[in-house]
Amino acid sequence: MPVHPEYTETNVRVPFCAFDALTAITAREGASRDATVRRLLAEHIDRQEQEDPDDRLTHISTVLRYPPPPRWRKDPRQDRPLRLRVSASLLERARAVSLLLPGQYERAFRDYQGRMLTDAVVTAIAVAEPFTDEFLDGLLPLLRHRAARNLWRLATAGLTTGPELDLLDAADGLRRATAWTTDTVPDEEGQRLLRVATALEEDVAWHSPARFQVAANIARDLLTGPQAKDNERMLQEEGEAWDDLHQDTLHADQAQRAYLKWGTTSYDYSGRGGAAVWRAERQVALEDFEDWLTGRIRTDIADYVVQPPGWVLSGAAGWHAAACALTATGRLPQPYAAWADEGRVLAFPYRNRQAVWPLQRRSNPPGFAPVSGAEALLAAAAGVRPEQITRYIEALLVDWNHEFDAEDEPDLRLALDVPVGKAYDFGLISAEERQRAMAEAREATLKDMDHLIDTLTQAGLDEEDLQELRDARGSARHFASVAARHDRWIGSRFGVRKAMWRWPGLSVADEFRAGTSTDLVRWLATAAYARGSLITEQAMQRAASEAFDRYAPRDRSSRRRV
Repeated sequence: MPVHPEYTETNVRVPFCAFDALTAITAREGASRDATVRRLLAEHIDRQEQEDPDDRLTHISTVLRYPPPPRWRKDPRQDRPLRLRVSASLLERARAVSLLLPGQYERAFRDYQGRMLTDAVVTAIAVAEPFTDEFLDGLLPLLRHRAARNLWRLATAGLTTGPELDLLDAADGLRRATAWTTDTVPDEEGQRLLRVATALEEDVAWHSPARFQVAANIARDLLTGPQAKDNERMLQEEGEAWDDLHQDTLHADQAQRAYLKWGTTSYDYSGRGGAAVWRAERQVALEDFEDWLTGRIRTDIADYVVQPPGWVLSGAAGWHAAACALTATGRLPQPYAAWADEGRVLAFPYRNRQAVWPLQRRSNPPGFAPVSGAEALLAAAAGVRPEQITRYIEALLVDWNHEFDAEDEPDLRLALDVPVGKAYDFGLISAEERQRAMAEAREATLKDMDHLIDTLTQAGLDEEDLQELRDARGSARHFASVAARHDRWIGSRFGVRKAMWRWPGLSVADEFRAGTSTDLVRWLATAAYARGSLITEQAMQRAASEAFDRYAPRDRSSRRRV
């Protein structure tokens, strides 16, 4: 059946019992399933939009990620698909009023994936026709958003890790030290600590099936029985009782922690905790970078350090970002909107406004004008999501050959590597330099092969299999396949060394200002953004590895509140 031209077709997965409830509503009203879903969604969205965001409703299954996705490919599903044929605008409104837990994103991998449309559909059905099953039986079905988020915060506290607890304890100690004074204000470092802790608690979190299991355990304690509504109110009001419960959960003794973790494994999640702390630090660093771009802070500093990952940005002299109040329809005012549509500037969310970059000051209204010719610098941002634009601008300003002092040298290699083929095409290197780099990369790949063979020899691989690996050295692809077949873990770490040439210039913005060719500037902008994204990903992975190595599993019941 063709989709109505006004409708967009998509699917969500809902519990079997929710699907049965929808079937009952459809039969009672004598309408089609599609029409019933559209009506339920529209009515649900209208109700939600009239409520304060914290008072909107969500279904308990959203908070507990029930039914869970199958962990293995052949595991049976515990939900079923439900087709949605609704207008695109209704889908957008549904997402905007639905619950998104800290650390979740609409487009993310497995445990981190938000389920806003599912939440909207399931909540709409539950309001019209309550449903339950063996898992949901007895649980308070509908929660307000703040209560739901605080239930999740209790789950994060119950399965908190060493890196997270150290940060939260330090922030709690600072808050207590300044709580009863009027003249003691945390210094800049202290204020940043509090902001990172707030980001960790409210915006950033790691997810896993274990955390949803802990959330379910806590929900069965708080949200079942005669006290369920009172406890939901306690979670929603976020008063002293909530704070005491949160702190007690965060610093639970060994017996209580074991109770909270019932049904989970003994796996240590310190690596995920370290990565979450890194993401909180990164979020605060990007907020400060946006303030620097708009001139809100540090306007007298030409070179600005973003930590993490620790690179130095070269401020393009005379370039500014303007923070614009949005119109009544939520758009940029003119002429900024026209400049953005023409690709002459980039717009990104900033506080409760939109910021526009790069601009130069002019005497005539509105006091700014786009940097002439900046389209070449900005073209590669065409496919970048609005929330990622700040990172794109950051990549354009990174000084890729900054000379660090010995004590400030970052752990990661902060360099912009250019494939030698591309460097040769642009006339940056000679044919001899390209050939030499390719030979060096091939030699490095062969050394990696020999090292992997030595590793597998020490691991006890038999001689026949080792000889097969030696024979495969002529083809990197074949060698990787053979190595992974004999030892998936060790073999997966092998990769071909690519022939690269280190970009000797400064920032991409500086190259643009120096008159570098348009084609090269466009390519460098794309490469810088990709390289910057890779470096930040590597920095987060390093933070996870260091946290896992540092915070061995241990009994934290002896730790006391500051």
